[in-house]
Amino acid sequence: MQLSKTDRIRELTQLLNEASRAYYAEDREIMSNYEYDKLYDELVTLERETGMVLANSPSVRVGYESVDELPKERHEAPMLSLGKTKSREELLEWLQGKPAILSWKLDGLTIVLTYREGKLAKAVTRGNGEIGEVVTNNARTFQNLPLRISYPGELVLRGEAVIRYSDFEKINREIPDTEEKYKNPRNLCSGSVRQLNSEITARRKVQLFAFALVKAEGVDFQNSRERQFAFLREQGFPVVEYRRVTEENLLEEISYFEHKIEGYDIPSDGLVLTYDDIAYGEGLGRTAKFPRHSIAFKWADELRETSLREIEWSASRTGLINPVAIFDPVELEGTTVSRASVHNISILRGLKLGIGDRITVYKANMIIPQIAENLTRSDSVPIPEVCPVCGQPTQIRQVNEVQSLYCVNEKCPAKRIKSFTLFASRDALNMDGLSEATLEKFIDRGFIREYADLYHLEAHREEILQMEGFGERSYQNLIESIDRSRHTTLPRLLYGLGIANIGVANAKMLCRYFDYDLERLKTADIETLSAIEGVGEVIAAAFAAYMREEDNLARLERLLGEIDLEVPQMDADSQTLAGLTFVVTGSLNHYGSRSELKEEIERRGGKVTGSVTGKTTCLINNDSASTSAKNRKARELQVPVVTEEEFLREYLHREP
Repeated sequence: MQLSKTDRIRELTQLLNEASRAYYAEDREIMSNYEYDKLYDELVTLERETGMVLANSPSVRVGYESVDELPKERHEAPMLSLGKTKSREELLEWLQGKPAILSWKLDGLTIVLTYREGKLAKAVTRGNGEIGEVVTNNARTFQNLPLRISYPGELVLRGEAVIRYSDFEKINREIPDTEEKYKNPRNLCSGSVRQLNSEITARRKVQLFAFALVKAEGVDFQNSRERQFAFLREQGFPVVEYRRVTEENLLEEISYFEHKIEGYDIPSDGLVLTYDDIAYGEGLGRTAKFPRHSIAFKWADELRETSLREIEWSASRTGLINPVAIFDPVELEGTTVSRASVHNISILRGLKLGIGDRITVYKANMIIPQIAENLTRSDSVPIPEVCPVCGQPTQIRQVNEVQSLYCVNEKCPAKRIKSFTLFASRDALNMDGLSEATLEKFIDRGFIREYADLYHLEAHREEILQMEGFGERSYQNLIESIDRSRHTTLPRLLYGLGIANIGVANAKMLCRYFDYDLERLKTADIETLSAIEGVGEVIAAAFAAYMREEDNLARLERLLGEIDLEVPQMDADSQTLAGLTFVVTGSLNHYGSRSELKEEIERRGGKVTGSVTGKTTCLINNDSASTSAKNRKARELQVPVVTEEEFLREYLHREP
């Protein structure tokens, strides 16, 4: 069968690029100069005849460009998400007897491409659906994207930029450090397309597959989406694989894709069903969130069946005892898992768990192992009547209709050990060398009963030196670390006290509100505390209750006699980051540590949290292509990921 001209262009481009790579990079010849020149001339002739030139064609050399930042641009029409279903029956009902196009829902980065006078004029990411980033220079390096096409008018289309699994694995093989390897192709692709240096994009072997034609002036598509796909293919665009479906063959074609995805080299997380009748689909309008002309079919979560072997009860410093399911190891989303939190008594009882039960497990958001269903439901797991650590009675408490198990022994070693561990942790007093195991030994020997005792460990020097794991050097390092912690800040102290519901962010927020005045903090009532934005009654009640306890205040006074608190100098002009929320991850260049950068942000009135949410202003990460959980979440929520340099330029040095 003779190849079409466009297919021959693709074949020649691949052959010639392979020959060039072998000759220039690998010092070997796979074809003679005569043969290369002959094929090259054929390629140029075909490109001239068809008007199609691929981005990686040897007849063009795309100059790599670097920019200081990616410009933003508003889309002509909002790019809405699609409604989703996991039900085949719902897809049949949605079809309403109309013919439709069933295609892959590729898992990459959506790009809007504009061509004018046969040339690629602009490429813009989806962004938040309203405003995207201009990535034209990077798009010019996509391996299979035409830079020139035969159609002379303005053409606008949408496509998905992806990195194939095979290319992704090759890129990872070249990274020796396991921790630095990329986690999945989607995030690598997203970071690659949004690079400030197009040379990096080119190295990542990004490809694009068109999935929708937005505009092509003067072309009659006879009201058919399928004809639009055919037109795009004629212009040289690779198009997502699709099948024309009706009610009669829809389920059969879904099965075709379902079987094919097992070995499919292009990342996909489902299918898209679109009415072929353009006018009918557009005439349906849209909801507040979704267009009605298309619907996404999502593959069900990857489930694995296994056997429950044990329920482990884990005590915390607050007294809460969490149930954790231990089961026979299974492979989920590429990793081996054998345990999952059951969270509380209500969920445990709802699942009716019993040792030996057959359960199904999955990863929520492809990250956190969870129990999906208990197939046996023997309901035979007993609720411990005593704490697994201290052996004292437990108590089931109900808050907002959720039942949880607590140890009611105030002197429970688990509470004491974990409280001291928190106090010595990096975000609190930051005492290096005080692991949980070491603290447990110190508590057992009576060296420490309250926080102030940590500053008098010299009294037990000889005994400590006799302990396993300690020598003169390690002992001195520990004492020096504890001495350094004497100079600290009020937010670190408040967090270190372990007051219920007072995390790092809340401690800093309270200190800022009360101008770092500890006396005002100690005497604040619930009403005053509750009025602070972000606090609420639960946090206010816990904080006020702690400060009303005479024993707590006495221990705090003794601790204050051992430390000195740094009080930041604050003025309105310095609060340039007030109202903004940041997340910091990865290694830094300008700051010695992430903690140092966090403190800089907070000095300027900003807020630093540990996880990305819809309220996050931006995620600071020097590796924008990282596939860490934070980067994945940022991409999902359309939160900007900025480098340290971009943060310094756009946020830290801006006017208040």
